[in-house]
Formats: sequence, structure tokens, C-alpha cells
Amino acid sequence: MHKLIPAAVVALALAATAVLAGGATARPAHGRASAVPLAQSLAAMRVATAKYATNLNKAKADGYRIITPMIPDMGIHYMNAKITGFDVTRPPILVYQKHGSQYLLGAVEWVFPAKPAKPPLPGAKYGAFGAACHYVDGTFVPAAAQADCAKTSPESGAAFGFWHPNLVTFHVWLWFHNPAGIYSGTNPLVSPFNET
Repeated sequence: MHKLIPAAVVALALAATAVLAGGATARPAHGRASAVPLAQSLAAMRVATAKYATNLNKAKADGYRIITPMIPDMGIHYMNAKITGFDVTRPPILVYQKHGSQYLLGAVEWVFPAKPAKPPLPGAKYGAFGAACHYVDGTFVPAAAQADCAKTSPESGAAFGFWHPNLVTFHVWLWFHNPAGIYSGTNPLVSPFNET
């Protein structure tokens, strides 16, 4: 299964870019052609992801797999490699904070191979994630090419999962207030979770 993820990540990024380059804007789940205001897009996101807000097991059952450990001031990333394109109701990445034994959804995320020609949502701001080898336990190692990836994680010994090139990231802090803004890559209010 993990051998398919690299193609899925690239397909996700390319499909999202193609949609955005074509001038598409965020649309509600029913696919109405008119542009949707930000508040309506955020509401649609919340309705669609409410089932995951405090239920990581539901996210896993629906195909989300760990791709990072806790990234400081951000969270633990889970990706569903089957989700492609940009749809506000189907984020490919869920970003959780761990509080004791509970996982709380803080942000959702999309990735692109380059900055979209048109923003996916009004006022969009972007981050970056360098090329890296990812392992099945969520550990990752920066690497310029897949050929540079070890078969097992140098940190944990976990099996290789996938590699991706440099990516442009797009976070939306949907479930956790972020004083730095809803599109900021990091959130100072999640720093208490950095060591969990």
C-alpha cells in the first residue's frame, strides 16, 4: 500500500494545481458553480470534518495515515492519499494535537507542487515542506530524491512509506483558534502540546 503513496501525493498536488490554475474557487459539496464566500467555505469544512474533531480512530478508519510526528507549534499530520484535488469538504491532511491520550483536530491542510496561480480561498497564505522521505510510523528525513531514502527510518527503524518533492503547504486552522491567522503554518497556542 505504501508504494502507491508517492504517486498519490504527486497526483494530489498536480490535480489541485490544475483545478486552481483553471480559475476554480472553493465550492460547497453540491458543486454549485458560483464562487463561495470564505465564511461559507469554512462552515462547509467544519461540517465535513466534525466527525474527526475528537475522533482520530474515525479518521484512520477513513484512510488517514500518520505522516509526521508532532511538528512544534503545528501538530501531528495524517494524510489520506486517496483524496485528490481541492475540495473544502475533503482535506487530504488532518493536523492533530495530542492532549494526554486524546487527539484533537486543530487544522486541515492541502499541498501543491508550486504556489497556486489563484488562491484556494480568499486571502490564502502558504508555507513550505521540503522534499523528504516518510516512514510508516510518521518519522521523516529530508532528502532531495527518493533514491536517497533509506529502506527504514534512521530514527526508529520503521519501514519506508513514501517520498515527496518540495511542496507548498496550505493550512487552515479550523478547529483551534490561531492568533497568527487561520492560514498560518504554525500556531503559538499549540506550543503546550509540543512535548506530547
